[in-house]
Amino acid sequence: MLAAALFPTALVPAVAAPVPAAPADGTVELQMLGVNDVHGRLEPDLRNGVAGLPVLAGAVAQLRAENPATVLVSAGDNIGASTFTSFIAQDSPTIDAFNAAGLAVSAAGNHEFDRGFADLAGRVADEADFPVLGANVYAEGTQDPVLPESWVTTVEGVTIGFVGVVTAQTPSLVSPAGIADLDFGDPVEALDRVSADLADEVDVVVGLVHEGAETTSCAQIGAADDAFGRVVRETSADVDVIFSGHTHLGYACAFDVAGSDVQRPVVQGGQYGSHLARVRLTWDTAAEEVVAVATDLLPTVVGGVAAYPADPAVQAVVTAATAAAAEAGAVEVGTATGAIRRAYVDGVEDRGSESSLGSLVADSQRWATSRDNPAYGGAETDLAFTNPGGLRADLPAGTLTYRDVANVQPFANTLVVLEMTGSQVRQALEEQWQPAGSTRPKLYLGVSGNLAYTYLEEAERGAHVTSVTVDGEPLDPAATYRVAVNSFLASGGDGFSAFAQAAARADSGQIDLEAVVSYVEAHSPVTPPVLGRSVVGTGSEPTPVPTTPAPTPTPTPTAGPTTPAPSPSVTATPTPAPTTGAGWVRVDLRTEQVRVGGVLRATLTGLEPGQRVTATVHSTPVEIGTFTADADGEIVVAWTVPSSLPVGEHRLVLTSDGMDPVEVEFEVLAATSEALAATGATLASALLVALALLGAGAGVLHLRRRAAGRTA
Repeated sequence: MLAAALFPTALVPAVAAPVPAAPADGTVELQMLGVNDVHGRLEPDLRNGVAGLPVLAGAVAQLRAENPATVLVSAGDNIGASTFTSFIAQDSPTIDAFNAAGLAVSAAGNHEFDRGFADLAGRVADEADFPVLGANVYAEGTQDPVLPESWVTTVEGVTIGFVGVVTAQTPSLVSPAGIADLDFGDPVEALDRVSADLADEVDVVVGLVHEGAETTSCAQIGAADDAFGRVVRETSADVDVIFSGHTHLGYACAFDVAGSDVQRPVVQGGQYGSHLARVRLTWDTAAEEVVAVATDLLPTVVGGVAAYPADPAVQAVVTAATAAAAEAGAVEVGTATGAIRRAYVDGVEDRGSESSLGSLVADSQRWATSRDNPAYGGAETDLAFTNPGGLRADLPAGTLTYRDVANVQPFANTLVVLEMTGSQVRQALEEQWQPAGSTRPKLYLGVSGNLAYTYLEEAERGAHVTSVTVDGEPLDPAATYRVAVNSFLASGGDGFSAFAQAAARADSGQIDLEAVVSYVEAHSPVTPPVLGRSVVGTGSEPTPVPTTPAPTPTPTPTAGPTTPAPSPSVTATPTPAPTTGAGWVRVDLRTEQVRVGGVLRATLTGLEPGQRVTATVHSTPVEIGTFTADADGEIVVAWTVPSSLPVGEHRLVLTSDGMDPVEVEFEVLAATSEALAATGATLASALLVALALLGAGAGVLHLRRRAAGRTA
């Protein structure tokens, strides 16, 4: 299904390029096969169109047997953000697999820098049998390249030069600490400079470009006003072919180039080895020029079945890696009451929206840097943030293994404690709206459950956030807050410069993966955090400032996330609901009326710590879940009313072992266009959000620790 979403025309070339006839005397048909953004996907995921590296290598072997004039190349991100089998061994199995598959040359992708430049230039370069090129990666303050710029080979008498470049946004995509002495220059300038140097030496120049289009439409790719649009239009005619990457899309295009009678192929093969991007060039040996081109995408999975046989040598590498990873990954670390997921829109991950998984990871980071974590001895933190790009897999419901958790955060970042002013915290929230021209316009930070904020989506840059609270109190711009983030964010990664501006920082020594594993072990069964830590605001008033500056916050983290700020009520004037109880529980409804798509909230108090309570909505029975009261004997129910629930009277029914059921009545009202407009939504988007909420674990019980008596 994912493959279908990413490749609407995957089985046909994106342009009508003629397929060269069988080579005649005086011509050579060069076949170039390209991969990109494999990210250590060693093993198959046939349901999502991923065949695994053994089958990818088998495809190359079969195509090479059909045409010996074949070269396998990569546009980068071979490693990094990998699945567990590769990640647990620092991606060495992926490098070994590419060696066995005969990868000839690769561009450096931004993820090749995940463990820092020293690791890339040292360990990775030593293990790889292929060069990793980066013509636009320079020593800081110079134009001196620190990686090989080009690589030349001869195939069937034709000399081919390869030039590799990486996206200029790399400094904001990897931990800045690992590339502190590097500059990343303009890819077009580097391509033109190096290809001009190669002009007298080679017959054909191929650009391996770790930058890509945001669409599969060739017309839109050629006209795009972005970094890759410049690559397509402005790269000189010295470059005959462009293999691209970075955006995980599939396209096979060709464009007219000034100074050339033959179109220039521009291709990208999707992600994870799902496709080979193929370019065929017909070289006229007498005229010494390319006379024809053809482009297409070759899927490695067709109809849910691998389209090629597995390569035995690569399969042996993967089998050994799988066995080694299985032993480390099989250890059970806890359970989850429901799937804890990233944000999705139409089945595709959306890093610009709130996610249940982001909230859980932020909660785990705050817990890991608190007195509740026996492995932590530093100053306790007040807040925690995590970046959406650091979340690479969802957590399943049920048993959670070390591998399940490791798949979520494969980067091995450490947790860093920063001292930030309230103004810097607010700045970090503003920086979720990325600068113009960024690959993604918004990157949604996962925030710990004691922070809540309102925002305006359509606002001037720097004016999106309208209010911020910490533990229910307004954020104090002058106060100092201790903030836990991963080392990537601490160095200003993803463009979040506010974290890099912190007055002080201390490395906790904990790997982010270890923190989540420990959190899951300590809090099982873990519950999908309810969405709503940020909500759409209704105005642009600034955050209120207390008349007396608040002291440095030092709250004590709890066994679960704290209550998010309540979403704006969808009724104009909510009516306070009565309080009810049956001896064993006291129930406080925020309102007796809630619209479809709104949030029903009920606070349950007077419970025994650890007491289990089941919440069900009647008259249409919908079980919300069974959860455990916190140390204060409190639970907060926050349930998003689905569109399937009939309008009218309903009951929230609470049960617990040995206790009489407690019922509280409430009324569901129909959604209105006015209500949707008040939240800045359309009916269509509201339905998508509702589906996303349900899929991400909305409509569950949310544990909270009382704010009363806590320091602000």
